[in-house]
Amino acid sequence: QVQFVESGGGLVQPVGSLRLSCAAFGSILTILPMGWYRQAPGKQRELLAVITSGGSTNYADSVKGRLTISRDNAKITVYLQMNSLKPEDTAVYYCNAAGSSWSSKPKFDSWGQGTQVTVSS
Repeated sequence: QVQFVESGGGLVQPVGSLRLSCAAFGSILTILPMGWYRQAPGKQRELLAVITSGGSTNYADSVKGRLTISRDNAKITVYLQMNSLKPEDTAVYYCNAAGSSWSSKPKFDSWGQGTQVTVSS
């Protein structure tokens, strides 16, 4: 059984920065690719960034150059550094083990509570 606990969200002004953390529980997660997702009001949850166990990364075009995903396998923690934030980045942010391809569902059906990011002046 795995569990995800996201933190680090908050209210930030446009062009500001935030660093999100995801504490993951479940040893299997150390060998799985991990992803950050977000869900804005009235929209479907979308995948933003993926990092493999070896540190290779991939990003959605909408966030490329502004978001950086990283991980600490010893702590089973995944981070998302968010820079140059825009109002359209307002959403609840989640982490999960990523699926086998960008369009796949995440590996686990269970989600954490997420962390709210609000970008507003």
